[in-house]
Amino acid sequence: MTRSTAEVAERPAPRSRRGVANTARGAPVWVAIAAGFVVLAAMLPVLYLFVRGIEGGETTLDFLTRSNSINVIWRTVTVILSVTIVSLIVAVPAAWLTMRTDMPFRRVLSVALALPLVVPSFVMATTLIEAFGPKGTLQEFLEPIGVERLPSIYGLPGATLVLVLMTYPYVYLTVRAAIAGLNPELVEASRSMGYSVLGAFRRVTLPLLMPAIGAGAILAALYTLSDFGGVALMRHNTLTVSIMTNYQTSIDRTAGAAMSMLLVAFAVALLLVEASFRGRRRYDDASANVGRTQRAVHLGWWATPALLFTALPVVAGVVVPVAVLAEWLLRGLSKGLEGSPVLVPLWNSLQASALAAVATILLALPVAFVTVRNRNWLSDLFGKAVYIGFGLPGVVVALSLVFFAVNFALFVYQSLLLLVFAYAVLFLPVALGSLRSGLLQINPSLEEAAQSLGTTQFRAFTRVTLPILMPSVFASAALVFLLTMKELPATLILGPTGFDTLATSIWSASSEAFFTKTAASSLILVAAAGVPTAWLVLREHSGAR
Repeated sequence: MTRSTAEVAERPAPRSRRGVANTARGAPVWVAIAAGFVVLAAMLPVLYLFVRGIEGGETTLDFLTRSNSINVIWRTVTVILSVTIVSLIVAVPAAWLTMRTDMPFRRVLSVALALPLVVPSFVMATTLIEAFGPKGTLQEFLEPIGVERLPSIYGLPGATLVLVLMTYPYVYLTVRAAIAGLNPELVEASRSMGYSVLGAFRRVTLPLLMPAIGAGAILAALYTLSDFGGVALMRHNTLTVSIMTNYQTSIDRTAGAAMSMLLVAFAVALLLVEASFRGRRRYDDASANVGRTQRAVHLGWWATPALLFTALPVVAGVVVPVAVLAEWLLRGLSKGLEGSPVLVPLWNSLQASALAAVATILLALPVAFVTVRNRNWLSDLFGKAVYIGFGLPGVVVALSLVFFAVNFALFVYQSLLLLVFAYAVLFLPVALGSLRSGLLQINPSLEEAAQSLGTTQFRAFTRVTLPILMPSVFASAALVFLLTMKELPATLILGPTGFDTLATSIWSASSEAFFTKTAASSLILVAAAGVPTAWLVLREHSGAR
């Protein structure tokens, strides 16, 4: 009889007695070396900030001890906590409902739930203010019944709303990939023992999803830490807003570097919390039945509440922004205004996003393999270090790469190669989180069995582990692709001369208050990202059925 994965999840993982490469359970030396180089590349922005902080000396220390800094730090903490908690509440049930139940329209919702990820935060905030602001579209609709002004959307509530819509897809896509890799026989066995659907989810499925939930939560928290557009428009001053203000208004960027060092400290603290929460449990399956088809759970009369719950973030994060953008576009076209040319920016966006997705997956794989298969202090350090850059504003990462390119590799400055490398540094944690959660569910004994038949460790990984890991690979690729499509600061600073993307077109049009052009480019961005997202999500969906 197969050992229950729920029981395996509670058993501490055995420590390796040897070094980096001892059995199939450990990573080969060359994989560990490759992971080390990847981590060094991901730490370049931190090294840059350290150099600038040392140069600042007393200026850095003076900023860090100001009383006003405490207020900014508190606002940052509150928005991180509120966004992360609400994102988990939205995303985890949505992932399970769209993957494992007979809820109506689940395939359409599977794709739509991921789409808010591609909308730039400043566009999301602007459209939500237009729709739900004190004198917005909703107020105009309610005015005939005596509503003259809606409550203010600004501050922490508005910032939380915008960032939840921007971050819950991290948790959603990561958890979906983990669900796709679960062994359905475990749930069926628990049901045969008398557990209800909810009981089986709580006792079996949820414990096995904890690595994916933790990975998604840390991404949501770090994105919230680094976001500028959404919180700035919602007038919720955080550390990132202060950093961007300093970079935009001051020639001396020492204070900006000092504040960025605080972001690094925040990122490290969040990673330590996530690591202590995850612990050293094992989440792999002792059998080789991972990925088999599971019968959909029949919701009965719960189908309607489940559909409403799942559709709510789609309405707020997709329908409302698209409706506002479409209204801007139609209004402008009716007045004879023209949209922006989109063919060249569209091709540039697709090209850069595809290259970034492939490069990031290739860089993340050795790090994921080392952090999962070699459970020691060095692998734990690798796993934490790559996440730090995701908590930094894109402008800080871009300027750090400008510094190193100008001083050590001038030939890559303002090239597509450096831009793709910047995307990989920025979004490496996104790929790593999903890959790690997928690897944690795969028992190394499967590779050992293949090696016992004479297969090399590399062939055992490609023939046995990688096919099981593919849902996580596709989820990682989707996340990186979507995030690259909307990345703005790195593209503006590092892109080759004349390399316009949809994100830069949206920024230029919105900066000049050309709402028709902003709407046209934004709608093309959502449509362009929606097609590959639909393919990736539905492929994962069909592969898990």
